Amino acid sequence: MPATLRALIDDDRFDLRPVSDVDEAVLAHPLLWAHSSDLPDPTPWISADGLLLTDGVQFGGDDPTPAAPYVQRLVEHGVIALGFATGIVHERIPAALSDAAVLHGLPLFEVPRRTPFMGIIRFVSDAVADDDRQMLETSLRAQRSVARAALRPDGLSEILRELERNLECWVALFDASGARVRVPTRREIPDALAPEVDAAVARMLARGRTAAERISLAAAVGETAGEVTLQTLGQQSDLRGILAVGTGTGALDRARADLVEAVIALASIALEQSRTLDDARRRLRSGVLELLIAGVTGVAQRTVEHLWGPLPADPIRIGFIAPPDDEGGAHSLHSALELIAGERQGALFFAEHAHRIVTVTPADDRDDLLGLLARHRALAGFSAATTWEHFTEAMSEAQTTLARATPAQPVNDFDELAHAGLLGHLERTRAHDIARRMLLPLHEASAPVDLRRTLEVWLEHNGAWDPAAKALGIHRHTLRARVDAASALLDLNLDTFAARAEVWSALQLTRA
Repeated sequence: MPATLRALIDDDRFDLRPVSDVDEAVLAHPLLWAHSSDLPDPTPWISADGLLLTDGVQFGGDDPTPAAPYVQRLVEHGVIALGFATGIVHERIPAALSDAAVLHGLPLFEVPRRTPFMGIIRFVSDAVADDDRQMLETSLRAQRSVARAALRPDGLSEILRELERNLECWVALFDASGARVRVPTRREIPDALAPEVDAAVARMLARGRTAAERISLAAAVGETAGEVTLQTLGQQSDLRGILAVGTGTGALDRARADLVEAVIALASIALEQSRTLDDARRRLRSGVLELLIAGVTGVAQRTVEHLWGPLPADPIRIGFIAPPDDEGGAHSLHSALELIAGERQGALFFAEHAHRIVTVTPADDRDDLLGLLARHRALAGFSAATTWEHFTEAMSEAQTTLARATPAQPVNDFDELAHAGLLGHLERTRAHDIARRMLLPLHEASAPVDLRRTLEVWLEHNGAWDPAAKALGIHRHTLRARVDAASALLDLNLDTFAARAEVWSALQLTRA
């Protein structure tokens, strides 16, 4: 442990005597050095956070050093305390020095004549050296544990968990798009800090260069306040992401900072390895999907179970997802899907197909997937509940449903499409434009009367002449003549069911 004023006072060998009350926090503050000097101004040769010892020669003689400016210089320079030896030059501490020390809040100690300065200096230097040695040993142990973690199958997750354990703080990893990489660490970013951390990550990535940054989150309330260290991963022209470490209420010490630097180097390597493995897994998943499409379900199931666990059991639902256009967003989506598939075996299978991502989930268990799609703003279409026996038909349903997805309605289900009916589907695909063009001849100047209204009433009465003529207030022969005129204009034989159905559909689609 480091040397402190409390340790010196408690050691009977030194018999240090405080001249005034000293705050307990000051007594517990680590001393980085102890040194003796009788110079009127020793500050050019000393650093902060130390104990200065003096015989008081500068306060005697014909031109004594003024006490108040002397004490003020020590305080401004960051000297923790002043030890004054009595019985050598001065029998007691000069009153002016005592008053100045009290005025400026500098702890002042009387050092008896029998206490050698060298003993105090050695005590502090030995404690500092021992503290450095322990810090080095701790750092080496931590770095060894992190290095061992990097050799495990899931090296990236393991080294981040080791970093979290050794630093006893939260650790988070962000990919090149600024999205959180879901790593199963034990601590999460506190909710109160997450928005500010996300914003800082986005700023660093937008600059597009390697950098390290420490942000203060003192504005947060309670125990969540503190410092956060951010460090980019990867090369200047190819940033792989950002490592964020919650460092608590102060900056990292040297050993902890060294550990973070070691993790950054290993994480960069692990990210590259992870990307290579992800590419291999993606190709393998695509191969399994081809087996499923070909109907070789048994081989596909055994392959998936051997590698990732069982496929979802019937009933299932197939999804077609349009991944983000940018490479970083697409990679982030794949990473998140991989994590869900690994965490919940049997709840998700996914693979790439025709520049789309195909997912298979239990029919009523896809909340995790839907939440993931919402976070990545991905467009998706899902089949109705089905079985593996009808896998290819379900893929077609999902692909058709994806075509209806828009930023305003990014996720669609085939169940809803089927419920809306065929006309609803045609309307969503802008078939009304075709219908409007088809019915355009009815509105030309050559049309004798409102033939559109005539056809609407006639078809609403199922093509029955008398009821339709009565509803229009005309003779049945007049109605027949108008229908024949419409048939000629449209170039359709309205005596056939097919022509009548086509005209009826066009009328419905253009009713608005």
